[in-house]
Amino acid sequence: LMPAREVLEAAGRAKAEGAERFCMGAAWRELKDRDLPAIVEMVRGVKALGLETCMTLGMLTGAQAEALREAGLDYYNHNLDTGPAYYPSVVSTRTYQDRLDTLAHVRAAGMKVCCGGILGMGERAEDRADLIVELSKLRPHPESVPINHLVPIAGTPLAGADPIDGLDFVRWIA
Repeated sequence: LMPAREVLEAAGRAKAEGAERFCMGAAWRELKDRDLPAIVEMVRGVKALGLETCMTLGMLTGAQAEALREAGLDYYNHNLDTGPAYYPSVVSTRTYQDRLDTLAHVRAAGMKVCCGGILGMGERAEDRADLIVELSKLRPHPESVPINHLVPIAGTPLAGADPIDGLDFVRWIA
């Protein structure tokens, strides 16, 4: 977790360069209550700069989502990654239902949802279609739907994933 001062300095630079929204993220499984005060400080500080706020912090409880909304968080990003049938092939740290529960907590707290997936993880066309179906079932629909292209990293389980053709990638986004 970066010091709030450093995050706010980065947000200030982003605003000076013309940004209207500042997104903050942490690569962890779930937000821990011990980190919530620092996270709230970051959200309030970024809001005070006049920027919209977005965060991705992994799974949230209902109480954590409410605290983030009270701090002024505008958007919460929590991707489904892929369709539910393929999901256990690429994620073992949480269930698909865990992801859906977090999205429900975010909505119940009154925040906007940023939710999409990743293509090129070895999934079939049917798995991609299943992701689209799951996204379409979210009510209301996400305000933002990021579709990411896997960047294989040496030493990770998906390092050898067959690359998805660029035009195929664009077709799925369309």
